[in-house]
Amino acid sequence: YGTWLRDERGLASASIVALLAEARHFLVWQLDRGGAQSIKVLSVRDIDLYMDARAPGQRRVSLKDYAERLRSLLRYMYRTRYVASDLAADVIAPMLYAYEGVPSILEPNQIAAVLEATQRDTSPMGLRDYAMLLLFATYGLRSGEVRNLGLEDIDWRREILRIRHSKTGACSFLPLLAPVGEALLAYLRHGRPKTDRREVFMRSRAPYRPLRSFASEVRNRLDAAGVKPLGKSGPHIFRHARAVEMLRASVPQKIIGDLLGHRSTEATIPYLKLAT
Repeated sequence: YGTWLRDERGLASASIVALLAEARHFLVWQLDRGGAQSIKVLSVRDIDLYMDARAPGQRRVSLKDYAERLRSLLRYMYRTRYVASDLAADVIAPMLYAYEGVPSILEPNQIAAVLEATQRDTSPMGLRDYAMLLLFATYGLRSGEVRNLGLEDIDWRREILRIRHSKTGACSFLPLLAPVGEALLAYLRHGRPKTDRREVFMRSRAPYRPLRSFASEVRNRLDAAGVKPLGKSGPHIFRHARAVEMLRASVPQKIIGDLLGHRSTEATIPYLKLAT
């Protein structure tokens, strides 16, 4: 199944990981219930019972994700004759409406307040978080793109940042703006622990390894600046804010999408709905 997702469907590695995780979850659940023979006689009732078991404590958007991943597995199982009939169409998912929710966003004065408060912290952790927040606020990067940023991705001579987009696998080359470069340089010289790892952003305490997530760091810096977004408070709010800021400055949607690393203009629209 994983080979089919990669070679025939050409999906990104992150999508494949999510699809395989759901496949394992479903197959373990079904095998525990009925053994190996139950796979051959899989029925609509089995699908309904699984989705019911998945539902408690989950949001509609999560259930829809589970349903779509299960449909993918069932289509593959039918194509490869693991099951006699195509049950993908029988997977019932919650209805979600385009742009039904409003994402969290930071206004420019709030972003300035967070950056100012973080810049005052000259500890190694403060230097790291300030450089990290500048990357989010300036370029609207995803968490994975900042997490995977390596020392070799910073071209100091040509003043260029190479960004490897975590969803598409493509690379973008962005100008290394002076404030961002100065913040990165201060962190690399005075804040980053001595380690052989090539990732830029590391834990400030031993064991020294790359940061896996920036959610708690961003949340702590928002709290320290007294900024309380109405919704979520993770790194993605800087991405939304950057997109809306560019739209308000009359930047064409195609250029906004290019900066955000989107393959299509449709992927950019959800980031701009606040200004419509």
